[in-house]
Parts: sequence; structure tokens; C-alpha cells
Amino acid sequence: MNASSSFAVNGRYLTQPTSGVQRYAQGVTAAMNQALIGSGAIVPIIAPKAAPDPRLQAMPLITAGPLDGHLWEQLVLPGRWPGRLLNLGNTAPAVKPDQVVCIHDANVFDAPESYRRAFRATYRALQPLLAKRAARITTVSAYSARQLARHLPLRAADIAVLPNGHEHALAWDPSLARKDCQLAAEGRFVLALGSRAPHKNLQLVGTISPELAAMNIDVIVAGGGADIFSPERLTNARGLTLLGRVTDDDLAYLMDRALCLIFPSWTEGFGLPIVEAMARGCPVVASDRASMSEVCGDAALLAPPDDPRRWVQCIRQLSISGDQRDELIGRGRERIRMFSWARTAAGYVELMQEPASALRRRETTVGPMPRVAVAIATRGRPQTVTATLTHLLQTQTLKPDAVIVSCVNREDAGDAAKLPGVRLVTGRGGLPAQRNTALAALRNETDVIVFFDDDFLADPDWLAAAAQTFRDEPEVVGFTGYLYADGILGPGLSFDEALRILTEGTLSPEAPRIEPFSPYGCNMAFRMSAIGNITFDERLVLYGWQEDRDFGAALAKRGGRLIKSPRARGVHMGQKAGRVAGDRLGYSQVVNPIYLLRKGTMTPRQATMQIFRNVAINLARAARPEPFIDRRGRLRGNALGFADVLRGRLEPERAATLIPSDKSSRPRPVTPSTGTRDDATAS
Repeated sequence: MNASSSFAVNGRYLTQPTSGVQRYAQGVTAAMNQALIGSGAIVPIIAPKAAPDPRLQAMPLITAGPLDGHLWEQLVLPGRWPGRLLNLGNTAPAVKPDQVVCIHDANVFDAPESYRRAFRATYRALQPLLAKRAARITTVSAYSARQLARHLPLRAADIAVLPNGHEHALAWDPSLARKDCQLAAEGRFVLALGSRAPHKNLQLVGTISPELAAMNIDVIVAGGGADIFSPERLTNARGLTLLGRVTDDDLAYLMDRALCLIFPSWTEGFGLPIVEAMARGCPVVASDRASMSEVCGDAALLAPPDDPRRWVQCIRQLSISGDQRDELIGRGRERIRMFSWARTAAGYVELMQEPASALRRRETTVGPMPRVAVAIATRGRPQTVTATLTHLLQTQTLKPDAVIVSCVNREDAGDAAKLPGVRLVTGRGGLPAQRNTALAALRNETDVIVFFDDDFLADPDWLAAAAQTFRDEPEVVGFTGYLYADGILGPGLSFDEALRILTEGTLSPEAPRIEPFSPYGCNMAFRMSAIGNITFDERLVLYGWQEDRDFGAALAKRGGRLIKSPRARGVHMGQKAGRVAGDRLGYSQVVNPIYLLRKGTMTPRQATMQIFRNVAINLARAARPEPFIDRRGRLRGNALGFADVLRGRLEPERAATLIPSDKSSRPRPVTPSTGTRDDATAS
């Protein structure tokens, strides 16, 4: 390996407490030093005056002052070293273009609540400048590259992925562990690490510790939060021991004796403790989100970070099966070969010689796709649901693991019931009730549940786009796609018309990703573990008008993100036959938004706009109504809704009891009788 002193390393990390970022810089520079010894090359480390000397033979320390911290990095460092610079700790001089910068993750954007305001503001201001000016940005995982590309002005493909290594953990000496660690580790226990930042999800540890205690398994939490993290209190739970900060030797002692390491983070750029545990022969149970599945591969048990039950199940498995535990230990020792400081250091030397070079692609294992189930509620449209479901099963590039058709009578499903892999469930009528029936049937069978209307045609990549989003973005709990066309805004579309539009695909490829975005009921997907005990509100009867907004808002209140993705597209036929009378929809147009306002799943502005927009258009078009919309019936329903609200009667279920007062004004069907849903808002 050839190198020269044409570049230097930003040594600010030497003055900081050791966390994952500083460990990365230490590992890379130590391995780089070993590679440089004997080559005659010298690569200095430039650091503030207070920096301790790491004593690296080929990488001498050069201190420069005055100042320290960010001011030193921005004002002193670029003047002290005008040449090419390697920065391994998330930040770098903003004025310097000839540099390589490692940004470890996008957590300040994706988990801002974990960081103090000043820290968050500094990173959010500085990192976009570095992304624009630096010769090359690197990161530690393919997941992190994708996330950084969402927030910074660069493409994921242009970010070099140079991961953490494991070798340092092999040098720890458990015989030097402190007495308090030895005493804490006398019985059976699982080990948790990390700061108490919210994205580390140590609240889950407190949740499961009483159940583990009943199994005679304690939980030891080692590590303390640096001052950049917002405070988070752990539950004072039975069987939980908090050790605070520990030494590396303490950590070796704990890992060598733990039943397993539990690592329940919501998001991580890499997850260094995972490979440290594997290097020490400690099995791992990790979150199935973000980078963790990429790092773990098949060498760990994975569980959703919001499903305590699954974590207890995994730990119970390891506690009763010595064979499974031994198998994971063996797989872990094989897995860590992929993560080497020497390989990462070699990659940096190559980049510093030519920052624009394309590094040889690393062998990586992308995490498995989540299990995806499709649920379709239908009533009275057997031909349509058969056609759309046949198309779905024949064209999707990612085949669903389960398909549920939820109906009132088996006849509602038509020949769809004969399609391979399709399961029928029956129950009470009404869209919310039928969707709840599907939810109950799939509760323990899937990771992602997709709700399609029976008259929705999905693009072939719809399910794959949703699954990849849920796999790669742990904070996303709700997902909606774009529509090429929505027949609900007109007379409706036939199956052949919808198929033609879907095939032509006229939506711009530059359509933006939008968030937050309230899910649209004809095509939406949700993370099953985030749903918990949330159900569709069955007081929103019949077509369940606004039930999608209500369901999504309930999830968002728990902290999840709702997105509209241009990667998932389709056509909503909006077929009119079989839909409810205008009186009933008009009533719901007034009562449902006020009801959701009372529930807290709709804001005053949203409720006001929903009511005003619909009533206004009903008034404007009542004189000459469209042949496919019962405007006069809707107006009657609007009036009755206002009257009930003024009387203090707020009962959205009353819509089901209304009898149309002028049946002759109801629209004639323009397609075969096939459905129950009405998603119209301003049509």
C-alpha cells in the first residue's frame, strides 16, 4: 500500500469522550498506521493542543491552537493544514473542499428528539454544506447512505460505504473488570448497551425486564449518555440493573457471560456493539430496523423494536436452547469477517489518493424484506374484486405472503375465493368493520399490512416499494402511493380503462415524496407492530368516510411517520354502483369531521376545510348535478348533519339509519354493481 503525507487526519476526535464515532476514528487510524509502517509514508494527525498522543508510528500527532471544539475545527484546522484532509467524526471545516468526510448516520434528521438543540442545529447547518463542498462523503452502512441521501444534497450511490471493524474488541481483557461488574454478572442475565437517547429504545428493556425476571433472567444496562443526548428515564423495573459507564474490560467481562446482547434501537447508522458482541462470542438479539439487519445478516435474532412480546420470545428461545445459542455464536464469528478495520483503512487510503475513485464494492447482506399481507374489503362487487385481485397476484414483483378478502357474505368475493393463496374472512358489514376483521385475522402473521380497495389496480412494484420502505426506514409507520387517475372524481373507470392508464404510466418520474401525508384508503400500508391495539373506528359506518385519516392520525400520535411515495402508483377506478345514497354521505360529510375533531385525530382547520369544501361544492352543483353524483341527496344529508350537531347529537353511526327522501335523485349505476366505498371529498 502506498501513501504519502499529501493528506492528514482531523484529530479533534482525540479530545472527545469515546462513543461509537470516536471508536471508529481510533480503529481506522490504528489500522491505517499499521498499513503505513514500512512504506515510508507519513500521515500526520492534526489536533487541538489538549489532545492526548495516540502514539502511532507512521501518524505523528501535530497539535495546533488556540481554541478547541467546533471553533478549532472551523477556524484553526484549515489554516494549519491546507492540504487534503480526512475527517472521521461527522464534521469538518466548512470552507475546505479538498477533504473526505465520514458522516455516520442521519439521526439528527430522523431522530432529532435524541439530541440537544444546539447539537442538532450545528449538524443540520453544517452537514449540508459539507455534502456540497467535500470531495467525497463516506458513511458506515448502505442503510446510512440511503438515509443521508434523503436529507443531504447528494446521491446514495456517490457515498462510499466503509463500515466499522471488530478487532479492537478482541484486545479487551475481562480479567481487569471492576468488582461491581463481576458482582452484577453472577446470575443469568442479558446485556443492553448504549446511551439513554430515545432512539436507543431502552424503554423496551424496562418493559420486558419484569417478565424476564420471572424467568430468572436479569437485565444489565451498561453505558451512560454523553451530554449531546436528551435525557430519558428508564422504568424502575424488577430485575433491572443500571451500571452506568463501564470500561472496555468491564464490557468484555459482561459480554463473555451474558445470555445475549439485546440491541433494540429504532435507528442506527451501524450498531457497533453488535459486532463487538459477536467478536466476544456473545449471541445478539437486535432490532429488525434500519442498519441492524444489514449488519447482523443471519447471525442474530431480529425483533421489532415496538413489540416487547417478540423480544421475550427470542430471549426465551436462547435460554432454553443451548444448540441455538451455540449456532448464533458460530455464525457471529463468521459474520465479523465482513467488518475489519484493516479493510476500511485500506479503503480510506485509496480514497485519499483519489477521492472520486469508485471503491471496489463490498460484499454486503441486505436485510430480508418484511412479510407483507394484502387485505381487501368488499361487498356486492364480486366481478370487480375478482378482476383486481387476479391482476395483483399475476403482476406484483413482490408476492404477498398472505391475501385476505374480508366480506359479509362469501358470495361477495366471487371467483376471487378460488385464487391461490386467497383466504376469505366474514363478519359485520361496513368498511371499518371489515378491515378490522382482516386485521384480527392477520395479527400474528405479517409485518406489513396493505389495504387496497376492491376497485384499485396497483402498479407491479407497489408491494416491493412499500416493503423496502418499511425495511429501510424504521420511523415510517404508514405508506401511501400516488394515483395515475382517480375515478372517484368523475363517473368512474372500467377495469379496462384503468388497466390502460396503469400501463401508460403518465405520472412524472420526478413526483416528490411527501410527508407528513394522511393515508388514502384506496391504497395504504401500515407497519403491523406499530398498530398495536389501534383499530378502524366502526362508528364511521358504511363506507367509513375519513376512516383512513383517523387511523393514520392515531398512528402518527404515537410518533410514527406517514409518507406518500412516488415509488408506489396505481389507479383507483372509483366505481359508483353499489355506493350509498347521497343523504348518508352528505350527513357524514358534516358529522364525521366534527367527530374526529373531538377525538383529536383531525385539527380544527382540517375539519373546517373538509366541511366547507364539500358543502360548498354540493351547493354549487345541486342545480345541475352530475349524473353520477347525488348532489341534492348530499345537501339534504349536510342539512341534517348540521341540525344534529346544533342539537348536540354527534353520532356518526346515524348515517346508516337514514332513508333517502328522494330516491329518484340518486345516481344511476354506470358500472356493474360492485362496491361499498366512497372516498369522495370534493367531488
